[in-house]
Amino acid sequence: MRIRILTIIALFLLAPALASAATVRSLSAGMSGADVTALQEVLITKGYLSTAATGYFGPATTAAVKKFQCANGIVCSGAAYGLVGPATRAALGLGGSGLEVSGWIPYWRAAVGSADAEGHMSAFSSIMPFGYVVQNDGSINDAFGLSSPVSTTSAALLSSAKNANVKVVPTVMWSNGSAISAILSNASTRQALEDRVANLVTANGFAGIDIDFENKTAETKNYFSTFLKGLRMRLGTKLLYCAVEPRTPVADRYDGTPPADATEYANDYAAIGRYCDRVEIMAYDQQTADVALDKAKTAAGGPYVPIADPDWVKAVVNLAAQSIPKSKIVIGIPTYGYEWQVTPLQISGFSFDLQWAFNPRYATALAASLGITPTRNEAGELSFIYNPAKVPAAVAAAAAVGETTASSGTGLTSTTPSYRDGASLPAADGTYNIVWWEDAKAVADKIALAKTLGVAGVAFFKLDGSEDPGIWATLPAR
Repeated sequence: MRIRILTIIALFLLAPALASAATVRSLSAGMSGADVTALQEVLITKGYLSTAATGYFGPATTAAVKKFQCANGIVCSGAAYGLVGPATRAALGLGGSGLEVSGWIPYWRAAVGSADAEGHMSAFSSIMPFGYVVQNDGSINDAFGLSSPVSTTSAALLSSAKNANVKVVPTVMWSNGSAISAILSNASTRQALEDRVANLVTANGFAGIDIDFENKTAETKNYFSTFLKGLRMRLGTKLLYCAVEPRTPVADRYDGTPPADATEYANDYAAIGRYCDRVEIMAYDQQTADVALDKAKTAAGGPYVPIADPDWVKAVVNLAAQSIPKSKIVIGIPTYGYEWQVTPLQISGFSFDLQWAFNPRYATALAASLGITPTRNEAGELSFIYNPAKVPAAVAAAAAVGETTASSGTGLTSTTPSYRDGASLPAADGTYNIVWWEDAKAVADKIALAKTLGVAGVAFFKLDGSEDPGIWATLPAR
């Protein structure tokens, strides 16, 4: 689903906002202090440590932490094994947010996205440069410039992450379903790809790798699981992250009896939960996927075409948690928006024609140009309607320019819109456009949901300097 965004998204420049979150340090062997003492006391109370609390993180404490992590389904191998980070801290009840924070930095915005991440590095547990692209023959293109010779942009990003003790887990992306099937169904080419990916991690000293293979078919499901199993073996103690599409509960996807193939999936969630250290559920691009919510919330208001309604995200995560331990689940959070042409249907409801994807400042700039106040909609996101035929070309152009300069949409609330020049009125045929996007308040709602659900963390798609800068104030302490 994320790959579809790449084909339509409009990319604008934005200087990164400068803000940071308070931090709670991760604990590992060789460290000392009051927080280590608190860790040891909890491990003693829970029966994992038999020695006295000394305030020094030595071999006995390391062994106790590993035993606790494995026993509680947090991690049993990899770079995080023996490291007390957000997930382990939460399971031990040591305070802090208990949430890992990560994000994808797209290769097509490598420079501004890296600067954005560097300006807020203290907020992250890990970062995922979205930049290795598998070619149809199984070779891998380094679109981000992460491998030797490392680009200047990547070198600065990697240095910043290292200094902040943030894990670098680059994404290997692939979206050609037929090519994925051809490579993974052949043992020789599949194993060669496993070797290439594992070698990337080893050669570049990454903490691990993130696999994002989309548009797979159901026939590829078992081959993909076998690929993950082989990669898991090759990575040893390195981390394996996996990004997967969300599943709306079947009962909510159909108005009536579901078809026989309704549960034919391209991903084996149980196998993914077994082999991957973190599973990023791409809980966005909901749109009309949840028929039950669509009926309920359209009846309550106007058009309902959400990016990620928290009610839907909750259902998606709870369904995934039936097969994947919550201690491994990371909720993907969007930072963008969509514009749709809306046509009211004669009896009830609406049809939607996607116009394009955008970054938030387009929406705030366009609304300001038209004198429209965006409202908080049924999904807790921001939206407004307008008639594009009433918008002069100069106004639309100003909105695009305003993308780089407009202030944040944070703090906008549901109020009675004030329109001018009839910009909000439907056309003669009843059609109009709706602009719908994710702002800081919507992000904060999903972070709160992640805490309530008890998952491992959250990850943003995408971090490229164009997200609502207000999101940085919403992030939990690390």
